[in-house]
Amino acid sequence: MISTFANPHRFMKFTQWMGPALLGLGIVILVWGLYQGLVLAPADYRQGDAARIMFVHVPAAMMCMGVYAFMVLASLSSLIWKHALADIAAKSAAPVGAVFTLICLITGSLWGKPIWNTWWEWDARLTSVLVLFFIYLGYMAIWSALETPQKAGRAAAILCLVGAVNIPIIKWSVDWWSTLHQQASITLTKISLPADYIVPLFTMLAAYGVLFGALVIMNMRAEIFSRRAEMLVQRQYASMD
Repeated sequence: MISTFANPHRFMKFTQWMGPALLGLGIVILVWGLYQGLVLAPADYRQGDAARIMFVHVPAAMMCMGVYAFMVLASLSSLIWKHALADIAAKSAAPVGAVFTLICLITGSLWGKPIWNTWWEWDARLTSVLVLFFIYLGYMAIWSALETPQKAGRAAAILCLVGAVNIPIIKWSVDWWSTLHQQASITLTKISLPADYIVPLFTMLAAYGVLFGALVIMNMRAEIFSRRAEMLVQRQYASMD
């Protein structure tokens, strides 16, 4: 599998059908998850209907960190092992991760107003997630600003690795500092959620994960096509000289 995704030609052949198929599957799971969470799941006895935002917010929060972890691994593969498609994978994942982070911030604000009586608070969790959003934007800006993919890929990979220090801050900020956020409801050892909330929550997480896979594959294919077209143009200009 690794050798398949290390070779652009095999990758393009292997993923020809995969992107649209995963996109369709992800949309179906997303619609079902939203129906479960926003319609079927009961209102919380303390937070009322505002608790339903968690079915969109919590999986987005998990994905924004998971996508960044994916980018870190891809950046390491690019810098250390010179994986042919690693920088393309990281570049393709960045806008998806930025969208998940934005969804996390917006839904968190919508939830915070009725629960905390404020749209925003500069506590450790909220601030570190906002920093993550800016790191995503900075990463994408580097790709747009530098003149060659090689220079852009190296600079973006270094930024990605430096920015990785923010991930544990987001994860454990509620344990290290006093924040408005409650302790994590989902850990490796326990899930402290009502039974009616577990299935919708994990359905939404699955939907986000499948959509992430679909969008990354489609973005990677578009980037490879773009680079091939640019190489053809350069060869044409070279032959004219």
